[in-house]
Amino acid sequence: MEKEYVLEVANTIREQLVTLTPFNTIMSWGIGRFTATVYKDMPALTFKVNGRLHKGAVIIALNGLDYYEVYLQDDKETTLINDEVCFDELGDVIDEYIERGKDREEYNRFCEQQLKELMRVCS
Repeated sequence: MEKEYVLEVANTIREQLVTLTPFNTIMSWGIGRFTATVYKDMPALTFKVNGRLHKGAVIIALNGLDYYEVYLQDDKETTLINDEVCFDELGDVIDEYIERGKDREEYNRFCEQQLKELMRVCS
């Protein structure tokens, strides 16, 4: 696979993810170090996260059907979380597995508790 093509796809994924996902959501992932790569013969973007539910890497690969495949990787394994993600769904799909979880009410309670703790430290 040509290096220029891999870089182009990775940059497109990064731009879509960053522009279509709320900034506070991305920041909650503890995101860092975007890297263009090839994963399972697909052009991909990988980056590190330090979220509430997942710490490790996220791999977003463009498959032959023009969908993204999203994988989570830690010290032990790489897990496919979804193999038919549209560009405008990336942030929401990733956030569910990195930070928010499936229960939005539980996550809102968690965030409220974190805010209370933060405000207690500052006062």
